[in-house]
Amino acid sequence: MPNSENLVIEIGPGLGDLTEKLLEKRRVLAFEIDKDLCEILQKKFPKLKLKCGDVLDYWQESLADEKYDLIANLPYYIATNIILRALKDKNAKNILVLIQKEVADKFCAKVGDKNYGGLSILASSVANVKKLFDVPPGAFVPAPKVTSSVILFEKFKEGFDEEFAKFLKIAFSNPRKTLKKNLSVFNFNPIEYGFQNTIRPHQVDGSDFFRLFSELATERSNNGKKQCRKNK
Repeated sequence: MPNSENLVIEIGPGLGDLTEKLLEKRRVLAFEIDKDLCEILQKKFPKLKLKCGDVLDYWQESLADEKYDLIANLPYYIATNIILRALKDKNAKNILVLIQKEVADKFCAKVGDKNYGGLSILASSVANVKKLFDVPPGAFVPAPKVTSSVILFEKFKEGFDEEFAKFLKIAFSNPRKTLKKNLSVFNFNPIEYGFQNTIRPHQVDGSDFFRLFSELATERSNNGKKQCRKNK
């Protein structure tokens, strides 16, 4: 985790092995869903600020009313949701998480990679993303069936545009089809925007996606205004 004075938020501290190290250097707010573990943590770390319950129930616009760095060993089934929430959270500044390698590869993918998609574009639009290292199943007891990865997001923007996220979901709705086919709802003609008719989503750079999103949004807005004038 980068050196900073930010509050550290830890999700799922468990028995507190990492929490103990964090408390030596930083202020820590922990979220633990297991009530029994909460009791152990409260007795073990009197200075720890602890919230017992599902972190998603606490997460409204932000997890804290100040700048914070997030650290967590995330369960595979909620990893993507947690990361996207943190990327969107204006007070989250750095995100260091252990997640399934397959998910980490999607966040780190570059244009042309097989894992490249909406997740990698959204992440790179607000953060510098680095996969630090992989962790084999044998490092855990009990051992999971998959390899894990430690990934770091260093944010340089407060968050991403929700409408842009929806646009990317449509653009990558069927990665094997052409971008023209996926964006047919926008009456999208690739040639008009400098693309070939045969181009596929994974071949388009993130900056081009953002340009395309902005231009299509402007075009739809202008068409809407023209239609309103005709109806008057």
